[in-house]
Amino acid sequence: MPLREFTLPDVGEGLTEAEIVAWQVGPGDTVTVNQVLCEIETAKAAVELPCPWAGTVSELLAQPGRTIEVGTPIITIDTGGEAPARSAGDEEEVPNLVGYGPRQASATRRPRRPATTPVPQQGGFAPASPEQSHLAAEPEPAPEPEPSRGPVPLAKPPVRKLAKDLGVDLRSISGSGEGGVVTRADVEAAVAPVPSAPAPSVGGVRREPIRGVRKATAAAVAGSAFTAPHVTEFLAVDVTATMELRDRLRGSREYAEVKLTPLAFVAKAVCLAAKRTPEVNASWDEPAGEIVYYDRVQLGIAAATPRGLIVPKIRDADTLSLRELAGALTDLTDTARAGKTPPSDLVGGTFTITNVGVFGVDAGTPIINPGEAAILAVGAIKPTPWVVDGELAVRTVCQLALSFDHRLVDGEQGSRFLADVGALLTDPGLALTW
Repeated sequence: MPLREFTLPDVGEGLTEAEIVAWQVGPGDTVTVNQVLCEIETAKAAVELPCPWAGTVSELLAQPGRTIEVGTPIITIDTGGEAPARSAGDEEEVPNLVGYGPRQASATRRPRRPATTPVPQQGGFAPASPEQSHLAAEPEPAPEPEPSRGPVPLAKPPVRKLAKDLGVDLRSISGSGEGGVVTRADVEAAVAPVPSAPAPSVGGVRREPIRGVRKATAAAVAGSAFTAPHVTEFLAVDVTATMELRDRLRGSREYAEVKLTPLAFVAKAVCLAAKRTPEVNASWDEPAGEIVYYDRVQLGIAAATPRGLIVPKIRDADTLSLRELAGALTDLTDTARAGKTPPSDLVGGTFTITNVGVFGVDAGTPIINPGEAAILAVGAIKPTPWVVDGELAVRTVCQLALSFDHRLVDGEQGSRFLADVGALLTDPGLALTW
């Protein structure tokens, strides 16, 4: 019987391990090319793995909750017919899959790790079914033919296509539409990420394994804090004029369907100010002994998600208009909160903005993302007593905090950049002159 092993691929840039969150298939299931096999969580994002071949699932080699290395076999599939003949050392051909490009070079397969005792269920993942809970230990008997599971419920053609694309069996859904019809919302709810339940408390103490996004974040911030000499400067900014401009734009036809937030104005100000102080849009290349300056701003936006803090990027943000930045921010945050940010969007940043103001915080000392020169924290925007033309007035004010790598950015440069951002937010009309 021609069984083919599918090994865990590197779905990001240089990732070495991932955790199986949940299987979407089981032994005996018929699968097609690009059908979702399982969801995995890497150090950067949650990713759905598509099937590389058509056939029948023979065995699941990794259980949910287990962290495995890239190159480790995770599933065997009976492709039927005769297995393709290959000479020793030939690489197994895998078709191009949704979300993955063609292979650029051969990869040496890692030796298969011996089976170990299954890891106890932790972290709130759904428990594996009995036929999924074993590792590769003993061959399973041939599965019995699957009995009929009943008729497929009613659903419109677009909804059926969506369910097929997402690997959802309509029989598993209770339709909320009239007469039990399955709706688009029903299908989307069936694949929505389930929040992890906390680990049980024992003796008043609860322990959870350090893994996934939290593990990667810890390593990144610790490395940055002890590698880059941080300097943080603060600036209180009167943003009354910017907030008034936002209100006028939101009432215009051009911005009628755009979610225009204060963060869009901050992003635009950062991109303009970076042109006058290119040192903040650079990186320190220690092995080469060089400072690398970037022509374009790959703007990272720190986003709090159910899986932890991630920093997806707006590519070439300095080339976008205010309206385009607003739309990009909406798409970026919606995708991040849904857990669908692709790994490619989490790498290659050159500057980061973190908006702590949404949590009601006035200011903080942000830690620079590794490989970048600076990060800007935006505090809460609120009415504040302010002196205007020698008289006390109530103005709309926020605090900005800029942390920068002192190897790349001197105090003069960091201060000039922060002052420029503040000036643009105080008087947004200045953007027309820059």
